[in-house]
Amino acid sequence: MDDGRKFGDFLEYHHVPVLAREVIEKLLWCRDGTYVDATVGGGGHARLLLERAGREARLIAFDQDPNALKAAREALKDKAAQVVFIHSNFVHLRRILTERKLVPVDGILFDLGVSSPQLDVPERGFSYRHDAPLDMRMDPTSPVTAADLIAVLSERELARILLEYGEERWAKRIAKFIVEERRHSPITTTGHLVDVIKAAVPAGARKEGPHPARRTFQALRIAVNRELEVLEKALADAVKVLRPGGRIAVISFHSLEDRIVKRTFGRLAAGCDCPPDLPVCICGKQAELKILTRRPIVPTEREIAANPRARSAKLRVAEKVLLGEGDEY
Repeated sequence: MDDGRKFGDFLEYHHVPVLAREVIEKLLWCRDGTYVDATVGGGGHARLLLERAGREARLIAFDQDPNALKAAREALKDKAAQVVFIHSNFVHLRRILTERKLVPVDGILFDLGVSSPQLDVPERGFSYRHDAPLDMRMDPTSPVTAADLIAVLSERELARILLEYGEERWAKRIAKFIVEERRHSPITTTGHLVDVIKAAVPAGARKEGPHPARRTFQALRIAVNRELEVLEKALADAVKVLRPGGRIAVISFHSLEDRIVKRTFGRLAAGCDCPPDLPVCICGKQAELKILTRRPIVPTEREIAANPRARSAKLRVAEKVLLGEGDEY
């Protein structure tokens, strides 16, 4: 989770790392190891890890947002000799690390979701609180914006995305209003979309609870950036580049992400799946992971008071216990 403001021609990220102490305690098991920050942002977690690690430790920093990478380079410039920066979505992590002969690694951190600077800079189009182009791309070089999705998706598909990714109660009604509105005028700004959503959501439902556009904006952001679509593959791939004893830590910020993390860890931590009535195992399946957090670690009340955006964070950690088929080393 990051805080940010404009700095020159890019965004300066003032990184307020969520669950920082807990992440470092769980992840840093080998002081001179190689670690991956799959979502480096402004470099908050990365700096803490390098400060606690040994001088021979190495960090591989991924981010799909070029502004974040610029900010991380600045924040970690005194540690530059220990860091490799890579502009890429973490879905490509396994391939890139393998091609660059950077495997195996000792730990990998995923800090999921949108960062505060992305939310707080109106022109990025993530926020329903500012009128701006309807963009929402974490990687500005990606071809599809939220406005593009709004323009081409069917009413049924829009409703599915709003319900599945945003858990929006009024998904069908909002999708219907969007399709009706775009017949008359393209929806290309956040302000225009907010007006459509407010018209779709009944007045009584707008009196209480969060902003009526919050869930729709969350759903569109997830769809534009394929956040949930790539997460399970990225997590499984990350395990393939860990050495035995290596650890994977994931911070999620909403239930949809956490569900995928929990399910993926559980699947990789499961051993024999033969029917229970068989006297001996015939499947030969062994667990690749040991889960270190049976229940997710959550922020303390003190941390939430200091950083309200940490409120929904959940940290899950697992340890690689066995080489698996397809491991990259």
